[in-house]
Amino acid sequence: MTPRTLAIRNGGEAGFRAWQALFAARAPWLRCVQWDDPAFVPEDADYALLWDPPAGVFPRMTKLRLIFSSGAGVDGILACPDLPAHVPIVRQAVPGATQRMGEFCAWSVLTLLKEGRRMAIAQAERRWAYFDPEFAATERTVGIMGLGAMGTRSAEMLRGLGFSVIGWSRTRKAIPGIESFAGPAERTAFLARSHILVCLLPATPETRRIVDATLLAALPRGAGYVGLGRGMQQDQDAILAALESGQLSGAVLDVFEPEPLPPEHPFWTHPRVTVTAHLASIATREERADFMLETLAAFEAGAPLPMRFDPARGY
Repeated sequence: MTPRTLAIRNGGEAGFRAWQALFAARAPWLRCVQWDDPAFVPEDADYALLWDPPAGVFPRMTKLRLIFSSGAGVDGILACPDLPAHVPIVRQAVPGATQRMGEFCAWSVLTLLKEGRRMAIAQAERRWAYFDPEFAATERTVGIMGLGAMGTRSAEMLRGLGFSVIGWSRTRKAIPGIESFAGPAERTAFLARSHILVCLLPATPETRRIVDATLLAALPRGAGYVGLGRGMQQDQDAILAALESGQLSGAVLDVFEPEPLPPEHPFWTHPRVTVTAHLASIATREERADFMLETLAAFEAGAPLPMRFDPARGY
């Protein structure tokens, strides 16, 4: 391979050193430079790996040919005001992340089904609190908003546990065993059947605050909610109100706005909310490095790029 330079802004000094070691072992032709190093020369970079680039650097990156997001989304990159429109962006939706999301989604849904938060509180209080969970998986329907790679894998795992699974997305999907709903006209019917709702939608202008009071009111009373997409998709006050009214019986939340979730926020201590720190589907650095090198090989060969961000779709 022709020698190339990759500018990295991910994980600080320790993260950079880890990336540097991985690429040195896998691709000696790829020179890694730290974006925030004062010695960094933007004009040298062929590729970039980052999440939230500061303004003012991209205009100097005259050789830049490809941008890798350090996550499955690209919203942090799109927020940069001088992002070069002609440079392709690739999302890190690697197979390992898809598997992890499916596992996390299954755990979240089971946590709601079996009232895991109730058990965790009893354990913290050293209180023997016997109860019978009301439903089995075979008696509940899980509705997944967003049937991309992660939504599809989550649906497959939930089906394996015995849940009925339905999905809603912008366009109709053909996934064995999963009934597909599509578009705004079919959303209410989808929600009415979702005993547990999972949000795995991409972050787009259309999905901002999509999980609001109106959407939650369309669920069966006592439904559960799992938020795994992006914090910007959720009206957190509406979720709290739905929990207080009994419209929601519980929630597992991995994403918030802002992040980190402020320590004074009521989600932390709410008896029907399980909070996790945006960790549902993080692939290992090794998996991401291998994905990036496979993508670079395809890019240099002129082949189509997997997981390329499409501005028209917003993901």
